[in-house]
Amino acid sequence: MMLDRRLNAYRPDLAEAALQGKVEAARFTDGDPAMVGQPVIDLRPRPDQGSGIDTQLLLGETVRVLDRADGWAWIKADADGYVGYLQESNLCPVAASTHVVLAPRTFVYSGPDLRFPVKAALSMGSAVTAIGEAETRGTRYLLLADGGALVANHCGPVGMPVESDYVAVVARFVETPYLWGGKSGFGIDCSGLVQLALRMTGRSAPRDSDMQASSLGEPIDREQLRRGDLVFWKGHVAVMEDGQMMIHANGHTMTVARERLDDAIERIGWLYDAPTGYRRPIAEM
Repeated sequence: MMLDRRLNAYRPDLAEAALQGKVEAARFTDGDPAMVGQPVIDLRPRPDQGSGIDTQLLLGETVRVLDRADGWAWIKADADGYVGYLQESNLCPVAASTHVVLAPRTFVYSGPDLRFPVKAALSMGSAVTAIGEAETRGTRYLLLADGGALVANHCGPVGMPVESDYVAVVARFVETPYLWGGKSGFGIDCSGLVQLALRMTGRSAPRDSDMQASSLGEPIDREQLRRGDLVFWKGHVAVMEDGQMMIHANGHTMTVARERLDDAIERIGWLYDAPTGYRRPIAEM
């Protein structure tokens, strides 16, 4: 039986029962398949709109519904195994997605024309199902079943990486607002930035920085740092842009920002001590 290591934080009653053999494993490993039907959904530790968020799910992400009660669904994300609560109304039946948003942010228009009213805004990583295409004044649009339209060159076919260099993806988020638990182009945290950027280059990563620090890639020494390597502090992660400069979503600037590693070590040290480790997430880089 495989249980998410954060299960105790969400449902200690079920976690304890599972450990004692009182709950069928299928309740955790199977569940009912569903898909996120809204642009960005907060995943919470409790079925309470006033509780903080742990992470987010993007349009088109698939989940397993493990429990339902009072309008809330307790789910497990297929992509990274994260569990939490979201409002059941944000889910819809699973459908085959055709395209993924590759731009950091884009709009869904009410028709294939940039002058039409905007219906929604989507983040990089969102998945949609296109039923056709149209062109207006030289701009191609993907058409959605609900009448919406997206700029076609902001998207790519499902399975097509945005590019091979995940650091270049990270850099596209510079100046994006920092958001604890955020995982989108509208607000993102340090580990969410790493996870989303790697995902857009066809690689998977755990959601939280402590999980990334213990399992992502291979450990290295500080003297080996190069582009694409990761620096970890307690509860924080940064991406090296080269041997000296790093990019990270941080609560100091409240944005995704560039910073010299030496400056960051000095600034962060008084509160969180020295870095706890360094890792190379992609061996071939």
